Amino acid sequence: MDPGNRKPPQDAVTVRHLRLGIGSVGLALPVVLVVGHVAVTRRLTLLDSLSGYYHSEMRDVFVGAMCAVGVFLISYRYRRPEDLLGTGAGVLAIVVALFPTATGVPAATVDGVDRTAGVVHQVAAAGLFALLAVFCLVLFVRPDRAGVPPRRAAQVFYRACGGLILLAIALALASTRLPADVRHTLKPVLWCETLAVFAFGAAWVAKSDALLLAAEPAGGPDVPEPEPRTTTPA
Repeated sequence: MDPGNRKPPQDAVTVRHLRLGIGSVGLALPVVLVVGHVAVTRRLTLLDSLSGYYHSEMRDVFVGAMCAVGVFLISYRYRRPEDLLGTGAGVLAIVVALFPTATGVPAATVDGVDRTAGVVHQVAAAGLFALLAVFCLVLFVRPDRAGVPPRRAAQVFYRACGGLILLAIALALASTRLPADVRHTLKPVLWCETLAVFAFGAAWVAKSDALLLAAEPAGGPDVPEPEPRTTTPA
């Protein structure tokens, strides 16, 4: 068979689909939560964080999306470092979904179980974003299995996405020092989480296409064979 007529290996296509699924959910989640909440309540209001939508009519969407990301990450298989970090990030994503954040009511009215769940949620969310930043800053910029590094522009893009995730985490932590009324008005945690989720989603979508292109033979996918030339007898 002509090498130019071969399709990419099935395992490469599977990994591409997993990366595309992870990234697509990440890009869609903030938009779906905000727009869905506005549509259901018919009020143009924003909650204090993406995690806060757990306590709204969008709870099932938030939990379902985070569990889907978790399953995608746990199922992700490429190389050993990616496998281990993907599994760890997937478990953290599911923990974020199942352990809700604090409701924002006064601490004195929150029981011990809810307080513990809120702490677990915050730790898991911070760990999840940190691991997703590692994917962008370290793993996505490494050479592939054939030893071919990503293009220069792709490396810059992945590092920029990783840097935005870390910046968003730092700004969200810094915003906790703001007065409560300022946080409620400006909603810095919501914007920081949205920035981080968009950055990680964009990096994974971009990496899915890069993987498929790297797996294609030099002649490209599904290149038709040239028709045999016929010669006219002299």
